[in-house]
Amino acid sequence: MELLPILSSLRRHKLAAGLLMLEIAVACAILCNAVFMIRQRLSEMQVHTGLAESELVWLKTDGVSGADATPVTESNLAALRGIPGVKSAVVVASLPLSNDDMNFNPSMDADGKHRGPNMELMVGSPGYLHALGIKLVEGHDFSADDYAGVDTWLPHSPSMIVTRAVAERLWPGQSALGQAFWIGTKRYQVIGVVDHMVRGELRGNASEYTALFAARPSAELSSLYVLRADPSALDRVLRDAAAKLAALNPQMLINDKGTYPGLRGNYFASDRAMAWLLATVCTALLIVTALGIGGLASFWVAQRRRQIGIRRAIGATRGDILRYFQTENFLIVSGGIGLGMVLAYTINLALMSHYELPRLPLAYFPVGALALWLLGQLAVLGPALRASHVPPVVATRSV
Repeated sequence: MELLPILSSLRRHKLAAGLLMLEIAVACAILCNAVFMIRQRLSEMQVHTGLAESELVWLKTDGVSGADATPVTESNLAALRGIPGVKSAVVVASLPLSNDDMNFNPSMDADGKHRGPNMELMVGSPGYLHALGIKLVEGHDFSADDYAGVDTWLPHSPSMIVTRAVAERLWPGQSALGQAFWIGTKRYQVIGVVDHMVRGELRGNASEYTALFAARPSAELSSLYVLRADPSALDRVLRDAAAKLAALNPQMLINDKGTYPGLRGNYFASDRAMAWLLATVCTALLIVTALGIGGLASFWVAQRRRQIGIRRAIGATRGDILRYFQTENFLIVSGGIGLGMVLAYTINLALMSHYELPRLPLAYFPVGALALWLLGQLAVLGPALRASHVPPVVATRSV
């Protein structure tokens, strides 16, 4: 099939072909970036927190102040452990994906001349690693002696456990066990490494930069209760726990409560909404693009009926006519895709500078091109089939 007649025809319809190319270019640019952003959102939503998520419920109270904080909180925990179906109960400073965390920058030497990356400080009461389902991959858990007091959230015990991500970041190629860093003038030494533990708020590559410390219940550590229970009984355990705390502490306020799966769902609610919005925009854009391609092809078929009839009369087959319109559409779509890739890259650079979006991988360009080529061929198929059925006798009309 010679391309010269097709190119000649397109030159005579520059405005229509140019507008369609521009529409396809915009669709290509938005499609590539939107699909990339959807994938980023979905990938982030699959983050492994390191917890036994399906077994956890939590209750956020206004805490206990004064010298009674330790005995009252321990009494509350003992009562919560007695609820049927509860395997363990602890108090912690915060939970992953709770949008509530405490951050610090460790010093890698006693003089404070070399700083480590920003990390989250996680503190919990006795047995909280087991209660949360956190898995150790090196070293050992905190001992009973490690659960001491805290001073403005800095634990008195020098022992700490870090995530694998922290170990690889601070001591690459070495065992983290026995290594140390300083918070202020206090030295903390690594006794264990956990596989995963994300922060209260995800922060890209630093999402698992967490250090875990031990402390007994206190005024600082008395507000966030976490219970591990049978997954099938979470709702009932949550109701019973709230009722138990209210009965034991009439003056205590329960500010919030829920299951951990619910907490995770709330954290990613905006991401899900954004992914659905982008998917809807992509779908609408593809439909509009397909309608534009099909509409222009139908218009050209109606305009060229006599020309098609002449071609049929001098020997062109239905397959020739079909290939003509499909090839013509392929050229228009290809031009739009070429322009769209440049536009997609430009949009991505703007998003990188304003919204910290990663660079758009090159793999999205051929995928987007294939999708638009397929869309173009499907959109033009109906008009092209109608054109191929134009009978040769049309050439003799209006002569």
